[in-house]
This record gives sequence, C-alpha cells and structure tokens, in this order.
Amino acid sequence: VTADEPVAPVTQKGLFAFGSTGDLQNVKNLVNSSGVVASDATGVGTARYYVAAASYGGDKAIFAYGYDDSSNLSMSNLVNNSGTVGSDVSGVGTARFSLAAAGYGDDLAIFAYGDTGSVTSLKNLCNNSGVIAADVTGVGTARTELAAARYGVGLAVFAYGNTGSFSSLKNLVSNVGVVASDVSGVGTARDVLAAAAYGGDKAIFGFGYTGSNTGVTNLVNNVGVIASDVSAVGTARRMVAATNYGGDKAIFGFGNTADGITNGTGITNLVNTSGVVASDTSAVGTARWYTAGAGYSFSA
Repeated sequence: VTADEPVAPVTQKGLFAFGSTGDLQNVKNLVNSSGVVASDATGVGTARYYVAAASYGGDKAIFAYGYDDSSNLSMSNLVNNSGTVGSDVSGVGTARFSLAAAGYGDDLAIFAYGDTGSVTSLKNLCNNSGVIAADVTGVGTARTELAAARYGVGLAVFAYGNTGSFSSLKNLVSNVGVVASDVSGVGTARDVLAAAAYGGDKAIFGFGYTGSNTGVTNLVNNVGVIASDVSAVGTARRMVAATNYGGDKAIFGFGNTADGITNGTGITNLVNTSGVVASDTSAVGTARWYTAGAGYSFSA
C-alpha cells in the first residue's frame, strides 16, 4: 500500500508597496502569477520607505517598520490573500528602518537587523496570524541595508548589507527562527540590494550598491550556500525590491539608477526557475525606491 505525500500549496502572486519618489509613497503594485506587474493601486497605511516585507500564514504578506522622514516606525500592514493591504497596526519591537525580512518555517516570518539610530542585529518573529513578537537579542554582526529570503524547507538567509562598510556576511535562519552566527560571505560586498525565493527551494540576491550601482546576482542553493557573482543583466541599480511569484519564480523591481530623485525607476526583471535574470521590462508603476516586495495567494 502506498500513500501520496501531501504537497504544500505554493505562493502564486506578489506585490510591491510603499517607497519614495522624493515624496513618501503608500501605493502598491500587484504581480500576477505570470509576473505581470499591474499599474499603481491606491495605498493604505502610513506612507513610508526603508520598509521590509515577507510572506506569512502561507498565502498572505506583511509589511513592517520603516521611516517617514521624521521618525523610525514599528507599525505593520497585513496583506490578505486577495492582495488588499490593511490599515496600520501598532508596532511591537524597536522602531527601525533599513532592515530585512523573510518567511521561515511552514508559515511564519522574521524581521531582523536594521537601523534604530544605530545599527542593530535585533530580530522579531511574526506568527501565522501576522502578529509580530517582542524584540529578541540579535545574533551576528549588526548591519543595515541587507536583504533576506526563504530557501530550502522552512529556512531563511540574511546576507550582505552595511556594517559601517559594505558586507558580504550571511546568517542562516533555522525552521524555528533561530539566527545562526556569521558566515563569511561570497560575492561582491554591497548594500541596498534585494532577495527572493525561486525554484521551489532556492533564493537569489541581486543588484545593490558597492560605491557604484550594480546588477550582479548571487544564487543560493537549497542548503544555504551562496554562489559567486553572476554577471549583471538589466539596468544596474540600488534600493531595489524583490518578491517570489508563480510558485517558483522571482522578480526584481524598482530602485534608483543614480543619485537624485529624478533617477528612480519602475523597471522590473523576471527570474526563471533556474535563477536566470531576464532583461529589463518597461516600468508600469510609479518609479520609486526603497519599496519592498512579498508573495501572497495560493490562487493563480
């Protein structure tokens, strides 16, 4: 007698939300299961940037923390499985910005690192109802402007960022949300990059700033090993965002191509199931930077 193993459903859609054009934004752009980015939809919640986002609850997303040009924030906004962004939820944990977030476990999320006025390694776990827990003392080198993504089975990785200088450090996260100590990085040290899951059990880090903008990517295998640089495809930029979509693919979007508010962009780059980054897709949404992305919805 044989029995089929149950197969967990996969996230089919994504969204980008919040950011800055020089003015704070709370617009969102939904991404369908084919990677097509929709035009702007009116946002909900406090307009802000330097925000982080992750999937939680299997088919929902959460955006949290950030900066509103006057203060650090600890609020969150939940996204349901139809892509509707909820109103502000009073935050838990230390207000900060330029942190990163990823899904882990079966349906949980983790926010970690960032800038509270000084660089930190604090973490906050998020349960499958979207409730963010109190601060947990961090592990690993405090840093900001890093990226994170899910990989393997219930695992996550935080990598790159800025410790006072550009970093390529990584910290792996277990399926119960324990952040491991630093591992020496691979690839070009940089900050203000983005990361997303792809291929079912892998992740990709891409773009960022090294002193100049870059479009290099680094693939992460299903045991958390980050590979060396892959030459850039698409416009080099920083302050970019990324999300998974279509079950096993990813998309990078938005960012800033040079200094100044006139250089924001809304271009996107799709990532296939092998981790190959496609050339630029023309912008649909408002050109902006320091937005964030996350996957949602089991329905294509």
